[in-house]
Amino acid sequence: MPDEPLTLSESQRETLRAVCDTIVPRIEVADDPHGFFASAASDLGVDSVLEMLIGSFPEDLAVGLFFLLEVLGAQGFKDGSQEERERQLSELAALSDDAAAGVKAYQSLTLLLNYGLPGTPEKRNPAWEVSGYPGPLSAPPDEPKLIRTLPSGGDATLEADAVVVGSGAGGGVIAARLAESGMRVVVLEAGGYFNEADFDQLELTAYANLYYRGGLAASLEGASLLAGACLGGGTTVNWTNCVRTRPAIRREWAELGLEGLDGPEFDAHLDAVLERIAANDECSDFNGPNSRLVEGCQKLGWSHRRLVRNADPATYDPASAGFLGFGDQTGSKQGTLKTYLLDAFEHGAQFAVRCRADRVLLEGGRTTGVEATFADGGRLTVRAPRVVVAGGALESPALLLRSGIGGPATGKHLRIHPVSALFGVYADPQQPWWGAPQTALSDEHVDVEDGYGFLLECVQYGPGLAGASLPWRGGRQHKEDVARLANASTTIGLIRDHGGGSVEIDAKGEAVHHYAVTDEVDVRNFRRGLEAQVRVHEAAGADEIHTLNAEPLAWRRGDDVEDFIRRAQEVPVEPRAQAIFSAHQTGSCRMGTDPADSVCDTRGELHDMKGVWIGDGSAFPNATGLNPMITIMALARRTAEAIKAAG
Repeated sequence: MPDEPLTLSESQRETLRAVCDTIVPRIEVADDPHGFFASAASDLGVDSVLEMLIGSFPEDLAVGLFFLLEVLGAQGFKDGSQEERERQLSELAALSDDAAAGVKAYQSLTLLLNYGLPGTPEKRNPAWEVSGYPGPLSAPPDEPKLIRTLPSGGDATLEADAVVVGSGAGGGVIAARLAESGMRVVVLEAGGYFNEADFDQLELTAYANLYYRGGLAASLEGASLLAGACLGGGTTVNWTNCVRTRPAIRREWAELGLEGLDGPEFDAHLDAVLERIAANDECSDFNGPNSRLVEGCQKLGWSHRRLVRNADPATYDPASAGFLGFGDQTGSKQGTLKTYLLDAFEHGAQFAVRCRADRVLLEGGRTTGVEATFADGGRLTVRAPRVVVAGGALESPALLLRSGIGGPATGKHLRIHPVSALFGVYADPQQPWWGAPQTALSDEHVDVEDGYGFLLECVQYGPGLAGASLPWRGGRQHKEDVARLANASTTIGLIRDHGGGSVEIDAKGEAVHHYAVTDEVDVRNFRRGLEAQVRVHEAAGADEIHTLNAEPLAWRRGDDVEDFIRRAQEVPVEPRAQAIFSAHQTGSCRMGTDPADSVCDTRGELHDMKGVWIGDGSAFPNATGLNPMITIMALARRTAEAIKAAG
């Protein structure tokens, strides 16, 4: 990061405003009751917010984006017509890969902000009005924070029996189990501590406070990587889908040396975590998209089921549940923040938030603790004979790499459950913001090729992400697409990836992620997932079906659906051609018996360093192909027992 945020010159500032207003322009239409088409990005102050964002980016990225403004400024961009500006952006993107990435960044960020910002007290965001999006339903409640955290600032040293790096599905469970056994536990969380009092139900606030890299993380190849980054980790922002590990996966892992995974021992771990987080199906109402998924599957004769969720029926509110990915204002969500972390705290665990683990301390062939840095610059050293690395599959390998441990497999075998998405447009509004995002799934295609396949599920509706996900081919076209989102129902095909990616670190020790869908099995399943989504929407009665490709494809009732499927499957499976999302990252510090091809043994301890344990989804030997929270928790509980047994 630069010492001081970079700032735009006045000329660059004018060009940036023109870029934003080209991406979201003012358009005259005959019928525009909400002023949606007449509103440009600068009317919402998008250019000013974007300027602040760019100035806070890493210096090399900020300089590159500023340079693009200089190039456009020299071409007289701000004085051109809408058509001329669109042509200039297209020509600039065609110059090089870097220029294309820069133009794409401006498009994505402008759209995210334009449709995610609430507007002003006098006038709500007109995109919310045209789509029927309600925005925040209520002010955050005055809910006290029950976990006390350590003060930051200055330097400090703590003595403990175990230090747990990360507080999500894995780290939270292990912290609780070790603290309950009488160990002195310190939990380090790189993100902040937010609870119901902080959850304002605004999408952009959530990305900034609760998500890894502000919700903007991506592989170098362009796959979007959504992950939690706050106390509670992913369990604070996920959609509460509680799926037991499939028997076939458990047998596979047992054959890889994970003893007990296919028997009653692991059943007990699964049962225990499901009970502690109050998993049930009483709070799984079907909103429009989930209803369409079920209807389509019923007509096709495909398997489907109502989901179990970790939601407390006593405080559950279906209207508020539509904001689960932005933090649960009702407190119904029973993530680690409300369960295991509270258990750990009540048994004496100490918590440091906004505190990044820099490296694992080593001496004489085993660990002696962790060195960490608070966001305000203060240093924290935790002396402990046990270190649990549970920062998530995107960051756990980076900590090991900075520490020089983990062996040759560290960062390899990253799995992300690549997700395809498309949306159907129906005659009636779908109201996807009401009810929990995922309350139904279809596992009809879970095993279509040698144990690999995909699930069909639904997603949370956030106007910013929705607007940014729709392909931009021009200002008018994009606005017309956004105006139809009220009647849209989005589905995803979540594949169990057979291939994988990797995590490395750059010269500053920051994690760098690589992932491209190149494995032949994955490419086939990605395309099969698109076909299955098309068939579900057609069967459910959609009037139109649209892909999220750079050159989007559309089907309208009466068209040849087989031809549409064929054309959709011909599109290259790469981010430049179509959107690829991920909310499940695992496998980058995997368990195994071979130190050359795995990072930790089959109970979780590093092959090459005693006392260091992997306690999150990065320990998965391979992908599960299903929402991983329950598997992470159960595997972490198993690892906690191994840590206690090791003495």
